Amino acid sequence: MFTGIIEQTGTLVSLESRGGVRRITVEAPGLAGRLREGDSLGVSGVCLTALDVHPTLFHADLAQETLDRTSLGSLSPGAKVNLELPTAAGSPLGGHIVQGHVDGTGTMTALDPVISESSPHFDKRTTDWTLKVRVPENVRPWMVHKGSVAVEGISLTIAAFDGEAITIAILPLTYWRTNLHTLLPGAPVNVEADVLVKLAHAQMQVKKKPELELTEAWLVANGY
Repeated sequence: MFTGIIEQTGTLVSLESRGGVRRITVEAPGLAGRLREGDSLGVSGVCLTALDVHPTLFHADLAQETLDRTSLGSLSPGAKVNLELPTAAGSPLGGHIVQGHVDGTGTMTALDPVISESSPHFDKRTTDWTLKVRVPENVRPWMVHKGSVAVEGISLTIAAFDGEAITIAILPLTYWRTNLHTLLPGAPVNVEADVLVKLAHAQMQVKKKPELELTEAWLVANGY
């Protein structure tokens, strides 16, 4: 279980096929040394298992389901990934509940500074940003205004939703501490909806189902 508060970014070193899986190697000085073989960690929002751990890097295997549902399989060496270790029991929940179970891959359509770059007050180091992500159709029912969402594993708040794309305000700290500042429009991003919203939506769908109406035709069809 994670909270979507990114600890640091890592660098993808390689992505190689190994039988039925693909193995990634991630360079992560400062974090890799805290891992043990078999530990879980979030890699750009995807819960993976650390393998063959070294002081400055680790490996992880990507199953076909992970390749199909996330962006990890499309990354190239040198790409930055967001890293987060699991939240210890009793720790403050700084973001929201993030499972690391990505619902689908969205597309970043824009990441623009709030202040125009032509403004004399523009400072790329301190401005905030507006992120827009077109979310997959299967994820859209769970996008709620002012609700939480994890994008690339980052706990964020939805400022607007037009039925296809979400708009999110990005603070300077988030922009620079995560991989967002390395992404270009059109980049695939991992999206995980808030699990509490998903559960509430599922309950609402159950309540919407019409109650069974006993008719002569139904009784006959069921042997009564």
